[in-house]
Amino acid sequence: MYIECMLTADTTPFDYEAALLACARGERFAMRALYEREARWLLGVALRIVRDRELAEDVLHDAFLQIWQDASTYRPELGSARGWLYTVVRHRALKEVRHPGRMQAFDPVDLTELSDQQQAVQDTASERGLDSDSLERCLQRLDEARRACVVHAFVDGYTHEQIAERLQTPLGTVKSWIRRSLNSLRECMA
Repeated sequence: MYIECMLTADTTPFDYEAALLACARGERFAMRALYEREARWLLGVALRIVRDRELAEDVLHDAFLQIWQDASTYRPELGSARGWLYTVVRHRALKEVRHPGRMQAFDPVDLTELSDQQQAVQDTASERGLDSDSLERCLQRLDEARRACVVHAFVDGYTHEQIAERLQTPLGTVKSWIRRSLNSLRECMA
């Protein structure tokens, strides 16, 4: 039953939590199943953050090693198993770009570039199992600067400090915009 669930096509529900528990017990087939099911999407997350394919592949490799080693630390009461996988990859990628010497210089933001990120937002929504049309509709309700903050934080992987620098806006304002925008998105999508 569990093995059948893991080895069936992508259209069949996949039990991420059971797969992580199996990884925690050292069952390699579970790690392989997670990798086969999610690697292409997780690579996309890493690539959007580090902006270099080779580096994104390294991030993904390191993230899967961490997933294997830390699977026993996953706590279902804190969130979904699939979300935990994405969090591990995202944090590994952010750690990579924040490493001294790798920090990119940011040009002042061109708010018209947000329209070019529509596909990235839709891809991120799909990866997380959200209705991308609803998310897009809700994002459009935000003013441009607040939408920029959310997109830069959750699609591009920028820190609050990087966003503040990029938008030439005080850090406290950026943090407040992101918090309020997330609340607005939650209400809109409910």
